[in-house]
Amino acid sequence: MKKFFFYVYLYLCLITLSSLFANPWNGKIVLQGFWWDYWNNNYSYDWATYLADLSPRLRSAGIDFVWIPPTVKNDTPNSNGYSPFDNYDLGDKYQKGYVATRFGNKDQFLRSVAVMHANGIKVIQDVGWNHVTSAGSQTGAGGEDPEAWGDKWKNFRYVCYATPVSDESEADYFSRQGRFPKNWQNFHPNPDHNQNDDDWTGQFWGPDICYYSGAYGQSSNCTYNPPQSSDYMRDGMRAWNIWAKKQTGVDGYRIDAAKHFPYWATKDFLWNLQHGADWASGGDEMFAAGEYVGSKSEMDAWVDNVNNSDGFHDVVGTFDFSLRQALHDMVYSFGSYDLSAIPGAQQDRRTRTVPFVNSHDTFRPYLDENGNYNGWDTSNELAGGHIDPYEPRVQIAYAIAFAVDGSPSVFFEDLFDIGANGNRWTHNPDSESELPMRDYLVNLIWCHQKLNFKDGAYKVRWQAQDLLIIERSARAIIGVNDNWDTWQSATISTDFAAGTELKDYSGANSGNIFVDQNQQVTINVPPCDGSNIRRGYTVWGPAGIEGGFDPPKIPTTQEWEMADDLGDSHPNSLGQGGQLPAYSTALRTVGKIWSEAGEEITIEVYPEDASQSYTLRLYDEQNQQIAAFTNTGNGTFYYTPGYQNWITIKIRNTNSDTPGQKCWVKVTYMGPQVINSGTSTLVSDETIPTTTALEPNFPNPFNATTTIRFALKKSRFVELKIYAANGVLVRNLISGFLSSGPHRIRWNGKDERGKDMPSGIYFYRLKTDGFNQSHKMILLK
Repeated sequence: MKKFFFYVYLYLCLITLSSLFANPWNGKIVLQGFWWDYWNNNYSYDWATYLADLSPRLRSAGIDFVWIPPTVKNDTPNSNGYSPFDNYDLGDKYQKGYVATRFGNKDQFLRSVAVMHANGIKVIQDVGWNHVTSAGSQTGAGGEDPEAWGDKWKNFRYVCYATPVSDESEADYFSRQGRFPKNWQNFHPNPDHNQNDDDWTGQFWGPDICYYSGAYGQSSNCTYNPPQSSDYMRDGMRAWNIWAKKQTGVDGYRIDAAKHFPYWATKDFLWNLQHGADWASGGDEMFAAGEYVGSKSEMDAWVDNVNNSDGFHDVVGTFDFSLRQALHDMVYSFGSYDLSAIPGAQQDRRTRTVPFVNSHDTFRPYLDENGNYNGWDTSNELAGGHIDPYEPRVQIAYAIAFAVDGSPSVFFEDLFDIGANGNRWTHNPDSESELPMRDYLVNLIWCHQKLNFKDGAYKVRWQAQDLLIIERSARAIIGVNDNWDTWQSATISTDFAAGTELKDYSGANSGNIFVDQNQQVTINVPPCDGSNIRRGYTVWGPAGIEGGFDPPKIPTTQEWEMADDLGDSHPNSLGQGGQLPAYSTALRTVGKIWSEAGEEITIEVYPEDASQSYTLRLYDEQNQQIAAFTNTGNGTFYYTPGYQNWITIKIRNTNSDTPGQKCWVKVTYMGPQVINSGTSTLVSDETIPTTTALEPNFPNPFNATTTIRFALKKSRFVELKIYAANGVLVRNLISGFLSSGPHRIRWNGKDERGKDMPSGIYFYRLKTDGFNQSHKMILLK
């Protein structure tokens, strides 16, 4: 008996320790953050900000990932993203007659990523690698190539900083020089791969991209007609993927129409996103799952083919349509389904599998004028069609999806009760009353996260007609019952230690139970008729677990490439992009960020020509300069805003005798958890300095970098300069307006031209209205 209680004590200690662990990287909860024709009148063409405002509620609920729709420019802003036109237009260029996509403009998109990160949520980008559509200007002019095989609408030309829209004529369209232009030979059929009749080559949604090496050539009628070479489309799409990951800071990918292009192309793109994207590489654990609509064996074969292409490397999984079909059949069998068949329905390749109940592909309701369900568009629903979120057995479906292996995906319209409240188009996402969450899903998410389902091995403990019991080894026991009005129970073996006290965290059973000395326990599961708080499921775990969710904040890094074939100089566009112009000090707008107040922003600049001086400037929302930095070569700069709002980053050549050059600007910052518009300060009174002060640099002496700290009582124009001991100016670190609050900037021991300074005594001087002070520092090499 003493031995028995010792093991109980030991086990309870282990359980206490296990609460410190989280679900593994491939056992996270994914929220699909949109429905098919997502929209809200309060966020017109700005779903990005809608999701940002929703993020604090998702954080509190325990969501790990938010899956967002495709974000590239389509033919019309009313398109939901699956008809891509220009990969390099993220809602910043003026083409096709508009700037912002349905998701939002580029600034709003990047801010949304930062806000979700600040709430501890990672972002999954939906991408389409299969096709592009709608060749031609806004009117269609220039889209046709008379020499094209099959569909002739295959001239794709894009605006950019060097060639904005002048008009929508054919001649104007033909001359546009935006990055990644495409010709008819880049699609199926073409002289190298003359097919248009199977999953890889058929034109299902638009000109079907051909990734074979010989799919290249020139347009017969475009004036901008750069030569192409072998593997043009494969190389081009790989380069775009890397650019987009650096630009946006997203964390993972859902791959649309995955069966419709070669598995070796999928492997290429994903491997490079994981390992070939420099600082933005997602690593081995980057989320990646394909939408492959097929049987269990077909999905498993596709996963194997992708992962084994060009040497084995585990890069991808699939959304489990096989399991989903079984869940659909279970719900609509209304109690006659054999639950013992469920475990065999899940695909076998499960390392990165995504169990799901509904998605935008399976769920297409007809809506009335208020957005309420008014029938179903079953002809456009995949995988057996929708599962109605008001159908009682949907709770069983989600309990199973959470219990089996993988990262379960929760559909927006399942988590949020939006189908009958009459406010689909008008609700506020941060209002629990206007956008209520379904209690059973809130409960299942809590159980999955707090009991760490996926930290325990998957074991089926009971399989019967009306009862299925799954254990996540010594983490949780999940029971489901599809009988309408009769409780089901079974005594099962378990990995929980003898004597362990188990609680039903679903709330279906009020009393706790204990594992007996034979390591067995009896599980009782309620029926589906609504006589219990839960319809057909129960979740047992170690007693004593409680609390909410407070995931750590995630900083955001985003990089802008300044080049003439990117961005757009049209006055209707965001006006971003363009390389530093030759022999000119004209400013180029890099982009915008929205940082949390009091959180330091780090800006890195990488010029193409390390010998030329440039000046980086920051502007507030009133276009007033708040900071300026001058440097030669690679530079790192710091700024801490006193309140949150848009900060615009601009850059120029310091001198007018400088040749033109590209540069890259990388910004790392912490977004806010809640967007507070306006200029009201978010810095506490204790952090606002009462006087302007210049502090000693640290370290001192130093080699080769030191940090200079100072504080400003008020926002004002500031000069911070470095002088040699003989009084000669060495470096102008800051010359511009800064906000009130603490600041710090590093000096790397270089002069204006990027030349290393010798060892010696230097002085740094801070000068502003009513303040002029210097400190001595020593550079030792």
